[in-house]
Amino acid sequence: MADLTLSEVEARRAARFDLLLLAVGVAGLIAAPFFFYPIFLMKMLCFALFACAFNLLLGFTGLLSFGHAAFFGGAAYFTAHAVKEWGWTPEAGVLLGLVGAAAMGAVMGFLAIRRQGIYFAMITLALSQMFFFFCLQAPFTKGEDGLQGVPRGHLFGLMDLNQPLNIYYFVLAVFLIGVFAIWRIVNSPFGMILKSIRENENRAVSLGYSVQKYKLAAFIMSAGLAGLAGALKALVFQFATLTDVSWQMSGEVILMTLLGGIGTMVGPIVGAGLVVALQNYLATSPLPVTIVTGAIFMICVLVFRRGIVGEIQARLLRR
Repeated sequence: MADLTLSEVEARRAARFDLLLLAVGVAGLIAAPFFFYPIFLMKMLCFALFACAFNLLLGFTGLLSFGHAAFFGGAAYFTAHAVKEWGWTPEAGVLLGLVGAAAMGAVMGFLAIRRQGIYFAMITLALSQMFFFFCLQAPFTKGEDGLQGVPRGHLFGLMDLNQPLNIYYFVLAVFLIGVFAIWRIVNSPFGMILKSIRENENRAVSLGYSVQKYKLAAFIMSAGLAGLAGALKALVFQFATLTDVSWQMSGEVILMTLLGGIGTMVGPIVGAGLVVALQNYLATSPLPVTIVTGAIFMICVLVFRRGIVGEIQARLLRR
């Protein structure tokens, strides 16, 4: 331990803190459907995976995208159409959503990563809005009505996903696989290069790394994982609508990530859980959800500059 620098010691402590939180969280999620409404929990898991996928791009690569709803909602449309119209099995539909979103990410990323900063963000927003209007006009999306009545089917022809506990544990398993994939990416040599690009892109270029290729790869991975979340949401709620591809959805995932803490593994999960819980429990109250969410976001920005989990980590490390 004496040979390690202070930053390396803090990084190891932060990693152990993340693992501890994840272990406690997994245990809680396994028991959760016996105490809470499964649909609410599945919505939380879908958006938590969406936020984690977005955090891979923003928190670990330093790229702010305003167009991630295109991947989330696009995958929802792909999965819903394949399962409902083509009769695909749910696992094949989810896989199509992931691959389709990754393909979209390759095209959008190739066009967007040529710019930096606010220009990159505006290009992703513009491309996302183009896809939104495509979904509005395309016949297979059913326009403003969306794709309704999507069948859940049987997983591998064996497990009936119409049973609440069956589909919950399926969603939980995919969520854990997705989070583990992100953790593995972040803690690999590839992830170290992404972090170096985030900290100082010019230095990464001077060290001989092809920064554009690494940024494009991170964009595609983030898009594919966001698509995985959208595909799950289409099966859980059995529909795909224009709301999934709107710019408001992109803003929502940014809010979730910032609330929880960018650059942390657990932060986006906490942020997504907080936002979804507020939307669920304030839906029947006279208080406007958007104003309450905005007020909480302002408080977190003023009090928790690193996000909820990021601030807790920083204070624990200082102690």
